Amino acid sequence: MEDSQLLAKVRAGDPAAERALYDAHVDRVYRLAYRMTGDDALAQDFTQEAFIRAFNKLHTFRGDSALSTWIHTVTTSVILNGLRKVKKFRTSEIDLEKARAVSGETSRAEPDLRDRLRQAVDGLPDGYRTVFVMHDIEGYTHDEIAGALGVATGTSKAQLSRARAKLRVELADFAEEVVA
Repeated sequence: MEDSQLLAKVRAGDPAAERALYDAHVDRVYRLAYRMTGDDALAQDFTQEAFIRAFNKLHTFRGDSALSTWIHTVTTSVILNGLRKVKKFRTSEIDLEKARAVSGETSRAEPDLRDRLRQAVDGLPDGYRTVFVMHDIEGYTHDEIAGALGVATGTSKAQLSRARAKLRVELADFAEEVVA
């Protein structure tokens, strides 16, 4: 069934069509949420919230872009808004871990590359992180990212370039730590 037919049935209130729409997009929405948060519980919450918002706002979809692009735009908005809300808590947790490490309560071996990469990606500014995850991890094109985020294609490219540069610096520091 094509998106236009599916959309018409969903708008008419067909529960089977709603389920089909959900099933067609849930995996990619969840992957995006997980890659942007690094947390399964948050990713599940954001996935659920994204679909609730998408179904509630479906009447605003005009068809200017693909339905999948619109759903991912909604998803990105939900994730970014949600991350702003939980950022305070994440910062508090990180500060607590640092305090324990300094006080000697916990000792931890050198983090492996995966942990360091996750930390480096999490440390990117929101826009850089979003574009990096969408492009390099999820495989979106710059045009798709631009459409989803409401920015120019050049902005997407510039943010990706800056994200990669910051990651290179972070991971170069890690490589020096491991070698030393």
